[in-house]
Amino acid sequence: MATAARDPEERIRERNMRLIIKTGIEIFARKGFDGTRIAEIAEASGLPKANVYYYFSSKEEIYRAIIAHLITSWDEALKYISPEREPAEAFRLYIKAKLDYTRKNIAESRLFASEIIQGARFLKKKDRDHMRHVTDAHVAVVEGWIAAGKLLPVDPRHLFIMLWASTQFYADFEPIAADGLRKARLKAEDYEAAATTITETILKGILPGPVRRTRLPT
Repeated sequence: MATAARDPEERIRERNMRLIIKTGIEIFARKGFDGTRIAEIAEASGLPKANVYYYFSSKEEIYRAIIAHLITSWDEALKYISPEREPAEAFRLYIKAKLDYTRKNIAESRLFASEIIQGARFLKKKDRDHMRHVTDAHVAVVEGWIAAGKLLPVDPRHLFIMLWASTQFYADFEPIAADGLRKARLKAEDYEAAATTITETILKGILPGPVRRTRLPT
């Protein structure tokens, strides 16, 4: 009985925290950390200011929660870089997943880019350590493929930086990307074309044999 009584309260808590984070992303991305106030987040989310403070002790805690959420989402895309997969399939799936996420979460992606440009003030040591650990694990996968002759010798860390840069650019710097494509704004098909181009360009440089053009999974 006690567990059942807590369930509705827990659902309300989760819903309100998601709402605060979602609203925080939109305002932080537009106004930056210093220009955002808790009162704005409360008003935009439709919650009393006291309720926001009930879930988060400060706007910094909200901001850090957003960063942690994004890092977790990037980890989800990296799951495709696994030794159980062939390199071509792994990179195709990773690039598509990364571009899909940035397209659907542009404000969140730009918020993180802005945070890094401003010196990563709120990126916790544990977040940095986590990203280093995850990178090391996936570097090891690439090194294993190279040792097995499945990839040409390449610096895995620079490879991941290239993948990161290319998959983030379309969302983080959309006006420039759109201008380069002679578009008013980017659409889903532009991200699909980007996924194909990035994938085939990368694979041609790291696979020992010819790269076959294959349709990306929808």
